[in-house]
Amino acid sequence: MNTPRRLLLVNGPNLNLLGIREPEIYGRETLADVEALVAETAAERGVEVRCVQSNHEGVLIDAIHEGRTDCAGIIINPGGLTHTSVVLRDALAGVALPVAEVHISDVSQRESFRHHSFVADVAAVHVIGEGVAGYARATRQLLDILA
Repeated sequence: MNTPRRLLLVNGPNLNLLGIREPEIYGRETLADVEALVAETAAERGVEVRCVQSNHEGVLIDAIHEGRTDCAGIIINPGGLTHTSVVLRDALAGVALPVAEVHISDVSQRESFRHHSFVADVAAVHVIGEGVAGYARATRQLLDILA
């Protein structure tokens, strides 16, 4: 991978509650555990990670826009914005960086409103329903694309 040697990890609304919110669905790992896992996985290949989590759509969009200047790719779990946010999808498309979409639970096995992802068509990698461990697989797959 050519410079920059950094990935942007974006976690959307309510993911700050990992480990507390519905642990039967999302597990007991925290957002700090997710961020550490992605950082450790990327470090195996000499890549840094900048982490952003927000419950506010505009903050996420601003972070994605900023990432185009110093990041090689984006790992994103948009949370509920997956199913509602055209503008988040457009931000990802607009920065023209490879994207890995991650979901901790298998959204296809949940409520019908969770079955559509606005992010899916702009993501090169999709890791769905593998728990927090899915972030590591998404990171490796994205790094393989960038290699």
